[in-house]
Amino acid sequence: MKCTNRTHHLKIKLLCISCIAALFMNGCGTGKTADIQNPYSLTGDNSSVSNQFFARNLCVTDDINFGTDQVHADYAEGAGVFDLTTKEVLYSQNLFEKLYPASTTKILTAYIIIRNCDLDDKVTVSADAIANMADSSKCGLAAGDVLTVRDLLYGLLLVSGNDAANVLAEYYSGSIDKFAEEMNREAKALGATQSHFVNANGLPDDDHYTTIYDMYLIFQAAIQTQDFIDIIHTQSYDAAYQNASGNAVTQTWESTNRYLNGQTTEPEDITVIGGKTGTTNAAGYCLVLYSKNKKGDDIVSIVYKGKTRSDMYTLMNQILSTFAN
Repeated sequence: MKCTNRTHHLKIKLLCISCIAALFMNGCGTGKTADIQNPYSLTGDNSSVSNQFFARNLCVTDDINFGTDQVHADYAEGAGVFDLTTKEVLYSQNLFEKLYPASTTKILTAYIIIRNCDLDDKVTVSADAIANMADSSKCGLAAGDVLTVRDLLYGLLLVSGNDAANVLAEYYSGSIDKFAEEMNREAKALGATQSHFVNANGLPDDDHYTTIYDMYLIFQAAIQTQDFIDIIHTQSYDAAYQNASGNAVTQTWESTNRYLNGQTTEPEDITVIGGKTGTTNAAGYCLVLYSKNKKGDDIVSIVYKGKTRSDMYTLMNQILSTFAN
């Protein structure tokens, strides 16, 4: 396995520094007056200085909703729009409320794998990784299948394969539980301190949660890598690999993102690059999206716990057309 597993405290501290530096260049601030200790903080040595540096270079806002009177905010529990170019929070709806992320969890899974692994490395699917996959989204993998990490990432982010998530977790950390520990370390390193993850795919668990603001932090870090952007921008992917008998297998995986598959039209002057969907009974309908507006600004927009899929896309269009242009 050609991965660098960053499990030591010193390496985590170095990761924190690099992430903060990246956020300084690519993150967001806000014109609003904000309490920089709300409720996100870094732990460790010189935490007071680190907190101030960290918050100063992000989209920081008070825990106050704004813009909700201009859209159908009741279509979802929470939503946010973040301009990475102008460094502003453009729309705020329950940004700090604890919510279930469903399959948008896979953004963090992909982020860890892309940053630390050789995407051409080959991985063999274990029986454990694909167990208990009934009634959930999956790629259709079988025990003994041999795929590249890249193939698995496309299955993870396009068709939202829970089996692909488990295979990648085992490949990287040896077990799903150990990978979840790595997810929590990486989340905290990015400043996403109000989140907790127990699996790589987002299947329901009371102890698996995030906030819209935390997911903004995670997603904006993920889109700093071109491989991640290339994958989420793909409408369909033809996977070719071998099964346990050495026979060739081909599958075509289609994106679940309705902006990419043509089922939903993006707002005027907004160009959708890609994103990640998520749906469970507990989480409702979720979407994390990367777009560009007519000025070329990089926009991250998030809708969580939509009442219906239609409501989620309607609210996403409204917050983009109203606040992102």
